[in-house]
Amino acid sequence: MKEKELKKLSRLQLVDLLIETTEENERLKGLVQELSQEIENRTIVCNQAGNIAQAALQLNYVFEAAQQAAQDYLQAVRQQTERAAP
Repeated sequence: MKEKELKKLSRLQLVDLLIETTEENERLKGLVQELSQEIENRTIVCNQAGNIAQAALQLNYVFEAAQQAAQDYLQAVRQQTERAAP
């Protein structure tokens, strides 16, 4: 609202306008707080997803190493078996 329009309003109208503005301000503050909380929750979820993905990747490396160790062991057993065979 422009300054000229505000000057034309009565005190009662100005008080009503102030009350409306204050209520709107409070409503928007609440909305900002809700949205901030939602963003924080989503950030936590994203961080946890990143941690889970990192853990899965690390487990994958562990499983690959375990698979390689098992293959090496089987190869060694086969070689010993072949040497022991007449």
